Amino acid sequence: MNGISDNLRGALLMMASMGAFVLNDACMKALSDELPLVQAVVLRGIATVVLMVLMMRVLGTARPRLAPRDRWLVGLRNLTEIGTAYFFITALYNMPLANATSIMQVLPLTVTLAGAVFLGQAVGWRRLIAILIGLAGVLLIVRPGFAGFNIYSVYVLIAVAMVTARDILSRKLSVNVPTMSVAFRNAVSVTAAFGLVSIFTDWQPVSQKAALQLGAASVFIIGGYFCAVSAMRTGEIAVIAPFRYTSLLWALVLGLVVFAEWPDAITLIGAAIVVATGVYTFNRERRLRRVAPMPEAREAR
Repeated sequence: MNGISDNLRGALLMMASMGAFVLNDACMKALSDELPLVQAVVLRGIATVVLMVLMMRVLGTARPRLAPRDRWLVGLRNLTEIGTAYFFITALYNMPLANATSIMQVLPLTVTLAGAVFLGQAVGWRRLIAILIGLAGVLLIVRPGFAGFNIYSVYVLIAVAMVTARDILSRKLSVNVPTMSVAFRNAVSVTAAFGLVSIFTDWQPVSQKAALQLGAASVFIIGGYFCAVSAMRTGEIAVIAPFRYTSLLWALVLGLVVFAEWPDAITLIGAAIVVATGVYTFNRERRLRRVAPMPEAREAR
């Protein structure tokens, strides 16, 4: 066995991806005081595409022609990225960073469930119960019908569905499709889609501070794209997905330090339930892998 395992490599990539995405989220949220959402996404997208082109030139990364099947998968993945950008950034502009990120913590559970449904990965009754409990934790965060309810929490839930679909589509891509090529197509698609909408938006002057925030967001989202695609194409989804929870730590710290925000007790309880159920599914998966008999042993019985 050479180097680290695929699962460990995928976990490290997922943690790096979460850090990059939350830092990008913080930059985008900071822009809400100065720039309309559509303008911010377009400007970030232009900077991101330019930086990615430069990176591909320096690294000598080609953008190969994709097989018809992979073109369809990448095209569908692009649509999920556009939807995720709209729903999540809209929510981010209108609710605390840590609250939005807390809802996103259900992703490991939804991805595990989707992996069972669409990829045929085994998920036992214990993990199914854990997923249901995790979804109950999400209800504590969202609180539909109660005073603490925010419609933008529903936007985050829609973003969860979009990201779940995105990750499953990433898994279905052929192994010879370069990660950078997928990320580049995603960035171009999001920028183009929001660029069309921006025709009907009143643009605002960009201050030096906003320009720096846009530049930082572009760098972070490139790192997030690259690590997220790489993570979901390395190792097993049920093992890698729970490492998304590191994003909650980033969001809590950045929300407090940068925006002076802190979730209320019910939100924190709901987030704790979601994280606990996700950690359980992760440990359950590892335990099953450890006790599973080898094929030869199975045949001998």
